[in-house]
Parts: sequence; structure tokens; C-alpha cells
Amino acid sequence: MSIEHENFIKSPKQLIVIVVLSFVVPIAAIILLSQLMTSDKKVRPDEDPAALLSRIKPVGELAIAGPKVLLTGDKVFASLCTTCHTPGLANAPKFGDKAAWAKVIAQGQAQTVQHAITGIRAMPPRGGNPDLTDEEVAGAVVHMANAAGANWKAPELKMPSAAPAVAAAPAAAAPAAPAPSPVAMPAPAALPAAAPAPASAAPTQAAAGGADKGKAVYDATCMVCHATGVAGAPKFGDKAAWAPRIATGAAALHASALKGKNAMPPKGGNVALPDADVVAAVDYMVAAAK
Repeated sequence: MSIEHENFIKSPKQLIVIVVLSFVVPIAAIILLSQLMTSDKKVRPDEDPAALLSRIKPVGELAIAGPKVLLTGDKVFASLCTTCHTPGLANAPKFGDKAAWAKVIAQGQAQTVQHAITGIRAMPPRGGNPDLTDEEVAGAVVHMANAAGANWKAPELKMPSAAPAVAAAPAAAAPAAPAPSPVAMPAPAALPAAAPAPASAAPTQAAAGGADKGKAVYDATCMVCHATGVAGAPKFGDKAAWAPRIATGAAALHASALKGKNAMPPKGGNVALPDADVVAAVDYMVAAAK
């Protein structure tokens, strides 16, 4: 006599349930086990917020800068060279003036580009923007020379050699969390409200941001004339030269920078600058002269 063993799975539905449970049960067990093993890392209601932030701080930080955007000659001219070469400040040959550019063109492309890179007479190296590559400077020179009758060829733009990667500095080891206080903590409703931030915090941060923007605009545009005192421009940091201008008031200085005055063109020659950036640059120079 044979004995048949009865299979307890009698329908497809039961099969599906068993398969699902075979996956769910082990996963649930793993989750419960991991929570048990890490239960000492959870936030404690009596832990000081500063200690908590220190404990969960990452072990390292990495800052990634955006890639440099290469500028063609016409864009370098529009953002930088136009400041002096459009109005002819400090005897700079005016853009499109064939007579003024004739002597420059006669000395050849190589020497003219070298002068632009290293600086010559009132013109600072690279027109005052040290971030420009040799090819970007050469492109601007070719753009101006060709507008005056030359037939030079701009070099191909090349990205500068990448600097060696710097490993992220490890953060200081987080201090051990303080032991729980034996004193009973008051109920949450009895805890004092967090002290409000000082009223001066926001203005201070805004002022710092404005100074950074002002320096960036100065380095890219204003430095061309104000670093060397071209065409009577008050030199950066020269208190005696800036004193009478500061005495006229901030509104007058801002208006002069935005609309132009004497040899200085509107917005320092870079008409694409927002008014707020021009004002920030003026305030940056004024602060350095006080």
C-alpha cells in the first residue's frame, strides 16, 4: 500500500504568498537587527544641539569649482578692453582707428600680443584680468587689430592645464557625545524658546556678499584704470585722492560710475554690468580708501 504525501500548497495564490514571505521575513529581520545594533546612535532628547551637529558632521568636505569658460576675442574686448580702447584712455589706440593702430600692427602680431600679456606703459598685464589665458588675450588683440585693417588669425582657445587634485582635508574628529545628565529634564513645554538671532546678522552677511561682488567687479573691470591711476582715476586705496570724491556722497559717486564722468565711460566701459554690481564696486573702492 502506498501512502501519498499531501502538498500543502494547493493554489497559485498560496504559492505567491509563500514566495513573498520568503523575501519579506528575512528583510524585516535584517532591518530590526540593524536598528538594534545602531540604537545607541539615535538622537537623545537631552542631547545639546551643538553636540548633535558635531557628532553627525561629515568626516570630510569637497568643493568642486565650475569649469572655466573661454572667451573669444570680441567678448574679451566687450567685457574688458573697451574700457580704455573705446574712448582712447591713456593714449590707448581707439578701436577701429586705423591711423592709431598702424604702428601697433607694423610691429607684428607676436610682439603686440606679448605686450598685451606682460603689460606696456599704462596698460597692466592681460588688461588687468590675470585670469585670462594667453589665447584669450591674443584673441582680443587680433579682434582689435583686424578692426583697424590687419589680417591676423586668432589662436585656437585652449583650456589651461588642470591643477593637481587636492584631497579633501579630513574634518576634526567629532567629540564624544556627552553622557546623559542624571538630572531629570523638564517637559518640552517648559523649555525656553531659542534666543532670536541678532538683528545685525542679516545686514552683516549682506554687506559681506556685497564686498565680494564689488571686489570681483573691480578685479575684472575697474582695476584697469584704478590700479594705476590711468587718466586721472583715483588709485585704489589712495585716501588723499578719494577724499574729495567721498565727500560728495555715495549717491553722487554711484551716479558718476553708472553714467560716466570725465574720461570714465558709463559703468567703466562694461555696459553689460547690472547697476547693483557697479554700485558694489564703487562701495568696495570707497571702503578701501577710508
